[in-house]
Amino acid sequence: MVGSSAAGDDDLSWQLLPIRDDLAAALQDWRAWLRDERRLSVHTCRAYEGDIADFMGFMAGHHGGQLALTHLAAIDLGSFRSWLAARASDGATAATRARNLSALRSLFNWLDKTDRAFNPSIGQLQAPKRKQPLPRAVSRLDAKDILDRAEELAPEPWIAKRDRALLTLLYGAGLRIGEAVALNRSAMPSKPENAAIVVDGKGNKQRQVPLLPVVVEALARYRALCPFPDTPDAPLFYGAKGKRLNADAARKVMRQVRQSLSLPDSVTPHALRHSFATHLLGADVDLRVIQDLLGHASLISTQRYLDADIERLRAVYAKAHPRAKG
Repeated sequence: MVGSSAAGDDDLSWQLLPIRDDLAAALQDWRAWLRDERRLSVHTCRAYEGDIADFMGFMAGHHGGQLALTHLAAIDLGSFRSWLAARASDGATAATRARNLSALRSLFNWLDKTDRAFNPSIGQLQAPKRKQPLPRAVSRLDAKDILDRAEELAPEPWIAKRDRALLTLLYGAGLRIGEAVALNRSAMPSKPENAAIVVDGKGNKQRQVPLLPVVVEALARYRALCPFPDTPDAPLFYGAKGKRLNADAARKVMRQVRQSLSLPDSVTPHALRHSFATHLLGADVDLRVIQDLLGHASLISTQRYLDADIERLRAVYAKAHPRAKG
């Protein structure tokens, strides 16, 4: 078993590993390579070292004794997978296990390049699929504050009305930011009653989205002040220099609003689309209706909003129920 002299005084996680001197020396050299040549951060180096320490302890248990470099070269694919499965059983998320595998690949690739050990099985390992994060909606109150603050922060009156109209459209109709800035003046309805717009979505698929009167009114107030051409083929949303507003400029507006209101980084233009769907779901709107409004090709994509709503309900339940903390 390796003692502190082999593992290094500042590497306590490796001091008691069941490994032989040749492997201990290789780990020390790999550690120095991460720090001096790869120039990884101290945090990343420590995370990788912890991953490898866990791996070595697990494999030593399988092997039944101290590990040497020759043992690493002989580890089969099933053993690698068993370690990742054990990590999952211990509660490691898919993201954590992906980092575990990254550390493992770093070590084995370095062992191969330095002619210390070669293991063909490591190349067959696949990273665990990360669970797609659930949509994060803003509250109704935050949505109102966002619209108000966007108007307050604008440098000119017409831009103030533009920013409010744009964000109102995202929140009130569930458009993607790219879909909104691609609209032309011809898309704008003339009357608030039974108004709708035709949106060119992903995959060149068109959908018709009804507009609330508040959205139509916000658009009309913006167009009344906009100083640029109002022809049917002109952009609906103009930038400050008279060209079509681009998505990055719209994201910058939201970033300024978010910072002004001290809201989390998850509050983006797309979060308003999430909020549109989540708030409709909370009002018992059918999931397939929401699918059509969002332009999702598959109901599975829309299902994520139901999952997010269930997570929210669980959080409320866990916080409020008198037996939840028992």
